[in-house]
Amino acid sequence: MNEWLMDIGRFAAQLTILTLVLGIVIAVLARARSEAGSDRLRLRIEELNQRYEHRRRRLALAAAEPSLRKRLLKGFRRDDKQRFKASKEQAKPRATVWVLDFRGDIKASGVQRLAEEISAVLAAASDGDEVVLRLESPGGLVHAYGLAAAQVERLKEARLTVTVCVDKVAASGGYLMACAADQLRAAPFAVIGSIGVVAQLPNLHRLLKRHDIDVELLTAGEYKRTLTVFGENTDEGRDKFQSDLEHTHQLFKAHVARHRPGLDIEAVATGEIWYGRDALEKGMIDALGTSEAYLMSRLPQARVLSVRLEARNNLGGRLGMAVSNGIEAGLERILERLDAGRWEKK
Repeated sequence: MNEWLMDIGRFAAQLTILTLVLGIVIAVLARARSEAGSDRLRLRIEELNQRYEHRRRRLALAAAEPSLRKRLLKGFRRDDKQRFKASKEQAKPRATVWVLDFRGDIKASGVQRLAEEISAVLAAASDGDEVVLRLESPGGLVHAYGLAAAQVERLKEARLTVTVCVDKVAASGGYLMACAADQLRAAPFAVIGSIGVVAQLPNLHRLLKRHDIDVELLTAGEYKRTLTVFGENTDEGRDKFQSDLEHTHQLFKAHVARHRPGLDIEAVATGEIWYGRDALEKGMIDALGTSEAYLMSRLPQARVLSVRLEARNNLGGRLGMAVSNGIEAGLERILERLDAGRWEKK
């Protein structure tokens, strides 16, 4: 009798858990469906002046003796009142520094978001404002980064001062974007340059021929296809393909030379990369320094606003992102542990 009651209890518990799981799944799907038609991007704006001042005050309070903390708090309130009064009496408002971020992949997939962020800034910016673009990209597809560079040029056409800061890398298409700035700053060991064009593709023609497999390639237009993966490539096709690469390289060099007229373009357009300090000596950048240091230097003179369009994830998206982040963090810990193991004594 007792065993029978225990079996009934286990069945009821399992049924309850299954019902809860199904309810959660249905709720997630319903929430995702209701949010599918809503705006998936939201504009996030943060005033960096306030962020850093808040941190400074917290650290000052933490470092002060307990008996002095009340005096510090009174001083902070007095400073806030004076700052508010000074802002009301100012004849001309302070300039604004708008901070944007671009992290580029091979397809420059963030260019649409960057374009929308730039449109938002252009709608609100005033004369004398500055846009700081924190850029990180190793380059990628020519047409994608050409479009990204055109977005940077929109800011200059609107007569805004444009500063690009490179902390890690702006190479190839990344440098195509960066050189359009009024001022280009890079960290001492940031990777700069790679003014060149590269293309490669495999050719399986001989493999297919050994197995008696024919590939028919029909085109209309003399150069509709030059090199192919499956067909037999010709010297004429190779010459045309190389000519196209050279033409793209000339366009790249012309773009850089137009934005940085004092640069010896032939000396640097070799496809090589340089670290920040060497790039400064060659005239490829204007100054050394990190983006953080530059923004800190602008805080006393201007309001510094970080602007970013963020995805508005639904509940399902947030759950998926949490699982993905957990797996990624676990893999990173495993790789770090394996890497650290190389230095441990056996």
